Amino acid sequence: MAIFEKMNAAISGMDMDAYLDLYSDDAVFVRHKSGTELDKAQFSELIRKMAASHGTVMGERRCLYENSDILVVHSINDYPDGTREAVLMACSLKDGKINRVETGATPLAT
Repeated sequence: MAIFEKMNAAISGMDMDAYLDLYSDDAVFVRHKSGTELDKAQFSELIRKMAASHGTVMGERRCLYENSDILVVHSINDYPDGTREAVLMACSLKDGKINRVETGATPLAT
């Protein structure tokens, strides 16, 4: 099964363990607003808080491209503070896991 299919199923089912299992132990997440990097433990904490808040709605995801080296995903997400963003997520892949994520986001009118 492609990583996108696993990612989509995990997010749709709010299964954060399955979602985070898609990431390698040394994965890096680059925050689009600040450029700061989070390691997997920091990223995991952030994702779990977002999921637990029930205020973040990860919109329908579309796989724009996937091969053994990269996965590119687009979604429109709604956040607890009332903001909405179109998010483009580029995931570098290594050995069948995501090892680096960089996102770009465009604020949308609500």
